[in-house]
Amino acid sequence: MTVSSVAAGAGISVGPRDTRGYRAFTAVNTVVLLVVCAVMLYPFITVVAQSFSSPGAIKAGLVNVWPVGFNLDTYRAVAQNGTFWGAYGNTVLYTFLGTTIAMVLTTTFAYAISKPHLRGRSVLIGLAVFTMFFNGGIVPNYVLISALGMKNTMWAVILPGAISVFNLLVMKAFFENLPRELEEAAQIDGLGWFGIFCRIVLPLSKPVVATMVLFYSVAYWNDWFAAFLYLDKQELFPVTLFLRNLIAGASTTASEGAAVAGTTTAAISANIQAVTMILTIIPILCVYPFVQRYFVSGVMLGSVKG
Repeated sequence: MTVSSVAAGAGISVGPRDTRGYRAFTAVNTVVLLVVCAVMLYPFITVVAQSFSSPGAIKAGLVNVWPVGFNLDTYRAVAQNGTFWGAYGNTVLYTFLGTTIAMVLTTTFAYAISKPHLRGRSVLIGLAVFTMFFNGGIVPNYVLISALGMKNTMWAVILPGAISVFNLLVMKAFFENLPRELEEAAQIDGLGWFGIFCRIVLPLSKPVVATMVLFYSVAYWNDWFAAFLYLDKQELFPVTLFLRNLIAGASTTASEGAAVAGTTTAAISANIQAVTMILTIIPILCVYPFVQRYFVSGVMLGSVKG
């Protein structure tokens, strides 16, 4: 006799979690997810191992998931390189300012178009959605940035990506699901729209706000192409462009990679790329656990309209 039949004879209802099929599905699902996680983590673990390995071991292909010929020479060399830390500081500044500006613009725009009574609401939404499918292209964007006087300034990196239409639509859907009674009660108490937005709406929107902060900060932190197009001054380069030049093996005077290679010995050149990559992703790895709990709830609440 099965558990289900015994429970049925005793008048006890058996939930789907108690069935043999559910347990089998859970076991298979767990194994598959563990394999997927292992496949995704393997390249990262390999890079970490290479950053602590000797160049000879890396060139010989001996490094997989554990360092071979442990050394910290490359970390010391990078830590003493002012150019790298200058680019690192630029990335922190771009990410902070860019995320702040993007959140201000996205939240206010999304809240405005979430109101059905807003005149021209459909036009504003249409203009935003239009930009998801049609783009002017690299050359027109370059001409525009240059004409606005933003070339070789940090604003060329920050402002073009200030509003993500995907993030805008997710936040709009989230605001539409908030109880209207709260806003009506606040209006009765004498609050204006700006007061309602700051004192009622934003405190209730922590999950989606945290999710959007994560999206924008990761996008700004990882972005190198805008800097590659619009910045010629080395002192303005973000660390991602520094890393791109390093990996590309650039050898010109404008290349940050060449600058590092010139200040380090040949003995540590083989794993300097791995060290730089690890140092670049550490801040994101440190921030993500604090906002991860908001990630799923923020996206789901903003994507599903009740």
